[in-house]
Amino acid sequence: MSSQEQQGIEMAYQSFLNSLHFPIQIVIRSERIDLSAYIERMQTKRTEQANELLGALMDDYIANVKSLVDEVNIMDKQIYIVVPYFPGVVSGKTPALVKNLKNAYSTPADITVTEEDFKAYKQELSERMALVTSGLGQIGIRALALGTQELVDLYYTWYNPDVAHNQKLIDAEQLTGPVVLKGDGRAPHSTIEGGPF
Repeated sequence: MSSQEQQGIEMAYQSFLNSLHFPIQIVIRSERIDLSAYIERMQTKRTEQANELLGALMDDYIANVKSLVDEVNIMDKQIYIVVPYFPGVVSGKTPALVKNLKNAYSTPADITVTEEDFKAYKQELSERMALVTSGLGQIGIRALALGTQELVDLYYTWYNPDVAHNQKLIDAEQLTGPVVLKGDGRAPHSTIEGGPF
């Protein structure tokens, strides 16, 4: 890009940030690309290949990809924009925020949300995501909201990097029961040597 184009994008990004009435968090994550599924698919196609010349070329290609993966860490960089929403916290009033943070780290309390409140919170979060998406679109960045499966995969690989490399998750659609169940009340707490468990 020319210096004028760079300045134009910087000014559009600055304008986007100044237009937000809520904080955002930008998370950049680099992870090693797993090409094992691709290699397996190529090996399956190789076994189906009847032409010996094409088969030999495919063998060379598979060997080159395997050696590249073994010798070089092929990395993928993903950028996430975290759009928060804290219901009940009035923006700009620090005492309410501090009070809610103190409550978050105190003893567990019953959390109840009515259907109407849930819809209102979801609508507000959707509006915030649309504002971020359109603002990023003005500077040429395409943003997509993560769905349930993408969020489950992201959290799983983020908090379990060693396990996630070898053990994949099932699709969220294949779960037979709900992930969150409505309880009858406060969960029972037991203490062992004075500590809650």
